[in-house]
Amino acid sequence: MKQLLALLLIVISSPAAGLVQTPVFVSGKDGYHTYRIPALIVTKKGTLLAFCEGRKTGRGDHGDLDLLVKRSFDSGKTWSPQSIVHEEGGGAKVTIGNPCPVVDQSTGFIWMSLCRDNKKVFITHSKDDGQTWSKPKDISNVATQPNWTWVASGPGNGIQLTRGKHAGRLVMPCDHRRGGRNTYNTNGHSHSLYSDDHGKTWRVGQPTDPGMNECAVVELSDGRLMMNMRSYRGNNCRAVATSRDGGETWGHSIDDPVLIEPVCQASLISYNQNLLLFSNPASKSRIKMTVRLSRDEGKTWPVNRLLNAGPAAYSNLAVLPDDSIGILYERGEKSAYERITFSRFKFEWLVEEKKKSK
Repeated sequence: MKQLLALLLIVISSPAAGLVQTPVFVSGKDGYHTYRIPALIVTKKGTLLAFCEGRKTGRGDHGDLDLLVKRSFDSGKTWSPQSIVHEEGGGAKVTIGNPCPVVDQSTGFIWMSLCRDNKKVFITHSKDDGQTWSKPKDISNVATQPNWTWVASGPGNGIQLTRGKHAGRLVMPCDHRRGGRNTYNTNGHSHSLYSDDHGKTWRVGQPTDPGMNECAVVELSDGRLMMNMRSYRGNNCRAVATSRDGGETWGHSIDDPVLIEPVCQASLISYNQNLLLFSNPASKSRIKMTVRLSRDEGKTWPVNRLLNAGPAAYSNLAVLPDDSIGILYERGEKSAYERITFSRFKFEWLVEEKKKSK
């Protein structure tokens, strides 16, 4: 049985097959019970940074959680040993997580928001390509509101705007709740955190319609921002809202019934300016990690490819230096939380199955 599994891994990871899948964080190894909540970015120098939460004593969302990173200098073929971006209290039950990194292309600095016990928001940055990180700064006074009972950044990547009067702005997708744990449908909202001075100061945007949670954001060709959100409306599909002022305010959200979801995080990025890529478990349960392509800025999603048929959950897409596509995502055989895997594929792999079906 072990030999069969090894053979399957070799086939799945074969470059000839067009899809390369590499385990990056494996639960139960290197001092952590479980690894969860992946985030992936490509630095200005082309280095890949893979972030996640290292959960020491169990799988749960709260406890002794550290924020970790690994680096790759060869587009994800190999990875450095993991290092700690931030942790508190040694073995104390302090939850450090929800990584949301963004690269400032003008300075090369990497800015990242993170949360402490989902009550406070911190900002840290790296000036040396992700090798070391500044002491996190508490910005809760400007990144939260007094009536919020829960807050999270990302998880996933932020963006830097390139068009219009807000060009250069750093934008991080975030979410918050104003009531108890089971009131997302009425008290859960997405929002943005943004900076117009290269990360020196930050402001919080206005909330979206209620019923929203974890989100991802992209810039469209006309300068609008699109936010794609985990929805608690009960329709098992993503919700979408747009902003005409760089993420400061958001229009009414609408459901996208094509983007089926099990109420889970997802990833949305731009590819070569005119295309959008989306990833999530395309099911009403956390299975079937799928990547989709839109050629009309999210109006339709005619192309999709299955990465993993089994258990899968959170993910983060990125465009690699050679224009191939990378995705860091949670997967396993019995549970979606057995490991965090990096997959790499070319654009041609994504669209080839659609061509064959014509």
